[in-house]
Amino acid sequence: MVYGLDGQRMMIGLLIGIAVLIFLVLKTKVQAFLALIVTTVIVGLIGGMPLSTVTITDGGVEKSFGIVNSITSGFGGTLGSIGIIIGFGVMMGQIFEVSGAAKRMAYTFLRIFGKGREEEALALTGFFVSIPIFCDSGFIVLAPIAKALSETTKKSVIGLGASLAAGLVITHSLVPPTPGPLGVCGIFGIDVGTFILITLILAIPMTIACLFYTRRVLSKKFYRLVKEDGTIADAPYQEPDYEAAFNMDMSGIPGTFASFAPLLLPIVLILINTVSTALGKTDGFMSVLIFLGQPIIAVGLGLLLAIFTLGRPFARDVLLQEMEKGMASAGIIMLVTGGGGALGQIIKDSGLGNFMADGMAQTAVPIIVLPLLISTAMRFIQGSGTVAMTTAASITAPIIIASGVSPTLGAIACCVGSLFFGYFNDSYFWVVNRTLGVSEAKEQLQVWSVTSTIAWAVGVVEVIILSFFM
Repeated sequence: MVYGLDGQRMMIGLLIGIAVLIFLVLKTKVQAFLALIVTTVIVGLIGGMPLSTVTITDGGVEKSFGIVNSITSGFGGTLGSIGIIIGFGVMMGQIFEVSGAAKRMAYTFLRIFGKGREEEALALTGFFVSIPIFCDSGFIVLAPIAKALSETTKKSVIGLGASLAAGLVITHSLVPPTPGPLGVCGIFGIDVGTFILITLILAIPMTIACLFYTRRVLSKKFYRLVKEDGTIADAPYQEPDYEAAFNMDMSGIPGTFASFAPLLLPIVLILINTVSTALGKTDGFMSVLIFLGQPIIAVGLGLLLAIFTLGRPFARDVLLQEMEKGMASAGIIMLVTGGGGALGQIIKDSGLGNFMADGMAQTAVPIIVLPLLISTAMRFIQGSGTVAMTTAASITAPIIIASGVSPTLGAIACCVGSLFFGYFNDSYFWVVNRTLGVSEAKEQLQVWSVTSTIAWAVGVVEVIILSFFM
C-alpha cells in the first residue's frame, strides 16, 4: 500500500463511503456532484490518507499525495480527457437539433433499417463507431440521433439511448484498437488481429442481450419523450407512429450529406489517428492527420463544420444562443463526471485496487477465473474499465502464461470483467444518464448499471465456454 496505508482500513473506508453515497443520492436533497465529493473525503479520512498534501517518492519519482490532491487531480484528469469533448459535443448536438440535421439522420436510419428496428440501428452504429473512438465522446456525438428518432417515432428515448450506449461500450471494452484492449494484448503478448476477430464475434451476443433488455424493459418502464424545448420528460404511453415517421415533412431540412458530415468527419479522423499510430506510420503528412485525429481536435473540427454548414441559415445571435443553450446542459454532466473521477482517483492513489487484486491472486480459484475476478473487482472498486482490464492483465499475465492456459483467453477475461456494473464512480455512467435526462439514482442504476452488467454476464458465460476449447 502507498504511504504505509492499511489495505483493510481503506476497504472499510470504501464500503462506508459507498453506503454514504447511496444514502445521500437516494434519501437526501444533496446533489450527486456534492455527494461524490463528500464520499471521496470520507473514503480518504477513514482509510487514513493524510489530511494535508505531502510529497512521497514512488519509483524514484516525487509525487503529491493526500485527500485534496486526489480530489483535484481526479476531477481535473477526468475532465481533461473528455470535458472539452463534452462541451463541443453538446454544442454540435444543439446545432443538429435546431437545424433539423438530427431529423434528417433519424429519417435516414428509418429508411435504411425499416420500421421497428431503431434500437438495432443505434446499437449497430455504436458497435462500430466505438472501435476507434472512446465511448464517452461517441455517445455525446451520437445522442442527438437517438433523441430525433424518439421524437419522430414516439418511442422512449431511454430505450433508444441505452441501446446506443450498450453498442458503444461493448466494443470499446473488447475490441482493439481501443487503448484498453490494445494494452491488454500487449501485456499478454498476443496477436492483435486474432484478438479483434474473436472479440468482434463475442461482442455480438452481448449486444443482442442488452438490446433485449433495452427494448423489453427500459423502453416500457421508462417511457419518456423529448419535448419541444429539448428537455426529456415522462409522457403517456403511445404506440410507435411509424406512419408519421416515414412521411414526415422534410422541407427545409438539410440534405443527408450535409447532416452527417459534421458527425462523420471526427469519426474518420480519429479512426485514421488510431490505425496510423497502431501501424507505426507517424511521419510526414501522417503526423498531421494524427494530430487532427486527436479526439479534442477532431470533434472541434466537426463542430466548426456544423457551424459553417448547418448553421448557415441562422442569424449569428440565434446560432450563438442555441450553442450556449447546449453549453448550459453540459455543466452538470461535466461536474458529476469529474466527481466520479475524483472518487476513482482516491482509490487509485491509496493503492486499494492493487491491494484487492493481489489478495485475489493468492486465492485458490481456477486460473482462467482469476483475471475475470480481478478485472471485475477493479472495475467495481475504482470505476475505470481501462484501469480494471490493464491492472488485471498486469497481475495475471505471468500466471496465465506459466500455467499453460491460452493467453488470448486470459486477455478476453480481463476485458470482459471491465464491463461489470458501471455506477457512480464511472464517468460513462454519468454521461449516459445525464444526457438522457435520468437524474434519480435508482433509475440511473436500472438504466445503465443493469445494462452494462447484462453485457458482463453474457461475456462471463462466453469465457467459460471458450475455456473448454482454448
